Amino acid sequence: MITNILKDKPTKLFITIAAFFVANALIAESIGTKLFSLEKIFGMKPVNFTLFGQSGLAFTLTCGVLLWPLEFIVTDIVNEFYGPKAVRRISFTAIAIISYAFLIYFMAIAVPPADFWLGTGVKNGIPNMQDAFNGIFGQGMRIIVGSLVAFLVSQLVDVYVFHKIKKITGDKKMWLRATGSTLVSQLVDSYIVLFIAFSGVFSWQQILAIGMMNYTYKFTMAIVLTPVIYLAEKRIERYVGHNVAIKMKKEAMGEYDNGFENVIAAG
Repeated sequence: MITNILKDKPTKLFITIAAFFVANALIAESIGTKLFSLEKIFGMKPVNFTLFGQSGLAFTLTCGVLLWPLEFIVTDIVNEFYGPKAVRRISFTAIAIISYAFLIYFMAIAVPPADFWLGTGVKNGIPNMQDAFNGIFGQGMRIIVGSLVAFLVSQLVDVYVFHKIKKITGDKKMWLRATGSTLVSQLVDSYIVLFIAFSGVFSWQQILAIGMMNYTYKFTMAIVLTPVIYLAEKRIERYVGHNVAIKMKKEAMGEYDNGFENVIAAG
């Protein structure tokens, strides 16, 4: 029985996609402590514009956003071929793995360091390895909670909007449901994490401005990467076979037609 399951192409594909999704989510959360300048990547000076009364704004983003566009694509592909229950399953799996990873990070931070190790980075400009380790892996609890809550809520919103658009368009216009669901869900994601992590620390104007800067990047990437979704769809159809792909889409849509709200509430 197990051998037959592992030989099933849709099953093997789902395992691969789910592993990629969870790995990307974990990596994105882990590298999110580093900030980078989007303008510098293109050799430009910071834009320095004003938004919601906040001046001197630029596209300073966390490194985690480099991977989140891939999560948008995977979410839409899973939604298209496996349905909302599968999206919910991989989303909760990702949250569980990320939570476990941060628990281990904090345990590693708490373990007393070896005395000789503390100074091993001096030649590389790192005076204290424990401080460097803490700085990389010791994210604040509010940031972690905000990020996980935003991730889960945005995934459920993405599935809901994707479903509503697909009920109108059917199998046509995948670009509309994929891009539309991402644009709505990432607006939610951009502000939930900021409100949870920085309310009381930043002013409302700062939160609104920073959130809009982050959303502008996600908005742009969602549109730019739309062709990748079609490429992924074609590759999947080629792998599982055209007839199987059509059946998968119909069964995924059947989940919607049988009651989307019940699917979201179910395990």
